[in-house]
Amino acid sequence: MATGADVRDILELGGPEGDAASGTISKKDIINPDKKKSKKSSETLTFKRPEGMHREVYALLYSDKKDAPPLLPSDTGQGYRTVKAKLGSKKVRPWKWMPFTNPARKDGAMFFHWRRAAEEGKDYPFARFNKTVQVPVYSEQEYQLYLHDDAWTKAETDHLFDLSRRFDLRFVVIHDRYDHQQFKKRSVEDLKERYYHICAKLANVRAVPGTDLKIPVFDAGHERRRKEQLERLYNRTPEQVAEEEYLLQELRKIEARKKEREKRSQDLQKLITAADTTAEQRRTERKAPKKKLPQRKEAEKPAVPETAGIKFPDFKSAGVTLRSQRMKLPSSVGQKKTKALEQMLLELGVELSPTPTEELVHMFNELRSDLVLLYELKQACANCEYELQMLRHRHEALARAGALGGPTTPAAGSAPASAEPAVSEPGLGPDSSKDTIIDVVGAPLTPNSRKRRESASSSSSVKKAKKP
Repeated sequence: MATGADVRDILELGGPEGDAASGTISKKDIINPDKKKSKKSSETLTFKRPEGMHREVYALLYSDKKDAPPLLPSDTGQGYRTVKAKLGSKKVRPWKWMPFTNPARKDGAMFFHWRRAAEEGKDYPFARFNKTVQVPVYSEQEYQLYLHDDAWTKAETDHLFDLSRRFDLRFVVIHDRYDHQQFKKRSVEDLKERYYHICAKLANVRAVPGTDLKIPVFDAGHERRRKEQLERLYNRTPEQVAEEEYLLQELRKIEARKKEREKRSQDLQKLITAADTTAEQRRTERKAPKKKLPQRKEAEKPAVPETAGIKFPDFKSAGVTLRSQRMKLPSSVGQKKTKALEQMLLELGVELSPTPTEELVHMFNELRSDLVLLYELKQACANCEYELQMLRHRHEALARAGALGGPTTPAAGSAPASAEPAVSEPGLGPDSSKDTIIDVVGAPLTPNSRKRRESASSSSSVKKAKKP
């Protein structure tokens, strides 16, 4: 025979420990069996958020506590699209169909609209947007004393100011509505000039002495020239537009070449300054006595630019370091300079890695720094000679073609410093007449010519390393 515990086990009913021990079934277990079952299932299915998973990602997971994530994006928040009317038990405010007039209209027209009964008799709410321009009014005496003009009659001036009040200083509309049959034909600039001239005169006459005035000024000549230029710009032909674009492109090229030339000249000047400073430092060290040499080194440090030679790192950190680390080339020295430096050292008969004593490390680093500076100076000199030769050839070609009025062959060393003639290649522009152009900066080098120039300069610097 089944006991109460068996029945509870079959029905999957839970209860207090006393009921389970006694084996009795309570009334709540029979009436509400689903609540405790769902509670038990929910407790067994909950799990903790894995460590390292973000809270937003964990919230997207499906569980029995929450609904399944939607397949399509949906907006369930309370926004302006889903606002519901909050109906209460208060009394609804009454609305009335009432007449109203618009203060902006001068004809006294009557209109009707729905409005709350509490707002009856109030002004039209949109009347505050009726902004009018304050056009000055002058008297007969003021006109005769200050505003008289031989080119304008008083009737024509009154007509202009009347139209200005009617159309709120919209001078294009005023010009369209102007009575050209009764009065002289005027342009928009003439109407503006007359109006603002009268406003400035009246402001000066009516101003209180000692006050700062803001007098309107209109330059009719500038406005006419502006419209004329705009009309010319609008009436350009496609050929003129293409020519202008071509000239703008050439101007940008010239400016880019000029910036490149200035940068190269600055780098060259830095190298020359570094060479002069190094030479002066060597002469000072030779003249100074040996006892005071370390003191002068610490006291006087020449301002050598960072781009000159090699800047070796200083090992001032605590701990044991090898003296040979001070002979290691920094990463700022490129591979090309490193190979050229090794070649120059081999030609001079100097070991690439000598014994790292204190004196040898110092002298070896100075030697390599001077060799790199010499390499850069020779490279810059070769570049300048190449450019000078190229400019001479261009000048001779232009002189033979009759483009310049000067001598056919320039004197040695008389190449222009700021003006460099250059002939552009045919087919660059839309017009064949623009094939011959004098470039004030110089054309950029092609990749092949640049490679040839760099290889020639590097080989010449290596060959001439032993020469003084």
